Amino acid sequence: MDLIRVICGPTAAGKSSIAMRLANEHRITIVSADSRQIYRGFDVGTAKPTGEERARVPHCGIDIVEPTERYSASAWAGAALGWITEAFAAGRIPLVVGGTGFYLRALFEPLFEEPVLPDERRRRLAAALGALDTAALRRWCAALDPERAHLGRAQLLRAIEVACLTGERLSTLHRTSVRAARFTPRYLIVDPGKALGERIERRVEEMLANGWENEVRALAATIPPDAPAWNATGYRAIRALVAGELRREAAVARVVIDTRQYAKRQRTWFRHQIAAEDRAVRVDPTGPDAVDVVRAWWHAHGDSDS
Repeated sequence: MDLIRVICGPTAAGKSSIAMRLANEHRITIVSADSRQIYRGFDVGTAKPTGEERARVPHCGIDIVEPTERYSASAWAGAALGWITEAFAAGRIPLVVGGTGFYLRALFEPLFEEPVLPDERRRRLAAALGALDTAALRRWCAALDPERAHLGRAQLLRAIEVACLTGERLSTLHRTSVRAARFTPRYLIVDPGKALGERIERRVEEMLANGWENEVRALAATIPPDAPAWNATGYRAIRALVAGELRREAAVARVVIDTRQYAKRQRTWFRHQIAAEDRAVRVDPTGPDAVDVVRAWWHAHGDSDS
């Protein structure tokens, strides 16, 4: 199997910066493994790479679906297979970068076949569930699919949806292998430790300074409130801000809290699913040895690098 390098870790850890620095030295194609950056128009609040960065380094997995579409880990993995194959064919090195653990698992481990759900029943259920807060969704999931009750809002919605409309648990379906893995991953887990909280706060302020409110205001004029893209961390709070339902201070605090909670879930996932493996290297991007750690990881894994 082909070996694929993967830069992963919690949000705001510094994954993209490391990837772009590596792209200055190697012919890289970045494959985004970020379930928020797939949606067109949701740019500022998902920290998408800039136009200049995307012009300088090929990026895949960004702006691939409409905000109203649902997109599964299985669909992403199938697309990523094509992007990676194309990168190799073009003489480039595919580098998977992102913090969506389910995407990574779908790409590197066997995955179940996504169940086909009836559209009308799915829409009615989504409308009912969309009115519930995350705590209520977690209680639903604990009853319907307990193994997934610790996950984030989007994953809770998916687990409840599958359980209600198919009568089967998503956690059970995930254990049914239907597709053999094509690649062997080598992970670089980026995590600045305690400094992550401050990095999250700075990023939120930067997003607001870069026009996040204006972006949300424009999106809210055309995108229905139950569109899956609104589940991206922070967007609901900023939507409440532009609607006058939250004061700026309260909205910012809510985004920071939600982002920290999201990062905590990501850390838990990587700790349990990846960090204990011998194929993973950890790096603190703020540490004095960060450059050396990244360089050693890069050259330890893979064949010749152009």
